[in-house]
Amino acid sequence: MSFIAEKFSEIAPSQTLAITAAAKKMRDEGQDVASFGAGEPDFDTPQHIKDACIEALQDGKTKYTPATGIPELKEAVAAKFLLENGLEYEESQISINCGAKHSCYNAILACCDPEDEVIIPAPYWTSYPEMVRLSGAEPYVVETKRENGWKLTADEFEEAISGRTRMLILNSPNNPTGSVYSKEELEALVEVAESEDIIILSDEIYEKLVYNDKKHVSTATVSEAAKNLTITINGLSKVYSMTGWRLGYTAAPPEIAKAIGIIQSHTTSNPTSFAQWGGIAALQGDQNMITDMVEEYDMRRQYMMSRLQGIKNVDVVEPEGAFYFLVDTTKIGLNSMNLTEKLLSRYLVAAVPGAAFGYDQSIRLSYATSLDIIKKGLDRFEEFCHAH
Repeated sequence: MSFIAEKFSEIAPSQTLAITAAAKKMRDEGQDVASFGAGEPDFDTPQHIKDACIEALQDGKTKYTPATGIPELKEAVAAKFLLENGLEYEESQISINCGAKHSCYNAILACCDPEDEVIIPAPYWTSYPEMVRLSGAEPYVVETKRENGWKLTADEFEEAISGRTRMLILNSPNNPTGSVYSKEELEALVEVAESEDIIILSDEIYEKLVYNDKKHVSTATVSEAAKNLTITINGLSKVYSMTGWRLGYTAAPPEIAKAIGIIQSHTTSNPTSFAQWGGIAALQGDQNMITDMVEEYDMRRQYMMSRLQGIKNVDVVEPEGAFYFLVDTTKIGLNSMNLTEKLLSRYLVAAVPGAAFGYDQSIRLSYATSLDIIKKGLDRFEEFCHAH
């Protein structure tokens, strides 16, 4: 007899975290691993954010806060939405969560019942299908096309809808492809969602990491109907290099926001109290570091693009946002687990298998790492590809 819930038989551990842990262990043992694994900025958290957190600690701000976050941080998030996205939300519609991953799960749990279907375009971020399964609902994966920039079209969305469809998950800029949806593409998707009363979970955690003069468009901005259907997910991890702080947030229609608050009150309660004061400093402080960060990522992106285009047996679509390349490895003829295992054990290169993102004939390479590591890793990757 198993004491584990039956639903866990279908839940896979995070491949990105597993690869990152394996690479770290090898480095700790003295091996010179070039890691393209985790989606974690290699910049430190800015000092003014740390200082605000330290001051909060010293001032004794270490007790419980309201379950969905302190009013000051919720006000800062609402001000951010108004200033940067043109979206007006009441404080009651904002929830501060323990990272954007937690925000996504709370939103899915709030909206989806067992037997509901959630449409997820592939390639997708590895945790979306598992979160849906944990909620009791079922993921319905739609494979997008390389020629469409790995983006879901309105026709593909409409064709995937059934009587059980409850939610569509969108991620723009996208992990792992780097694709960015235009306003026109979002309008077409929203039109379909509105006609069928389908909720849109819009994960915008990479919002400010866009290149080539691309503009991020928040899904909720395309129409009033879009705002009434959309749960916007965002957070501080990627843009402010605050991954370990675990601060994400949601903005949602009132009924959904209330449900998210109830869930959080019975699960984690509030995010870490003193970290929230660091979050205020991040949102209200000097934003110039973001420009510097994006410029650095863009330089790495362009370098990787030029290198990958010259490597035998692989294909890439130029990423327009985030900090990843999805490298098509179909011509190599190995499934992604075998490929990444060989890369790591024989060539000391850590990459995430495409199977984790719903596209097995690929690997994901992150450029949230130093240019020296990128050069070293790509030299080894090129050697591997020429051997196959």
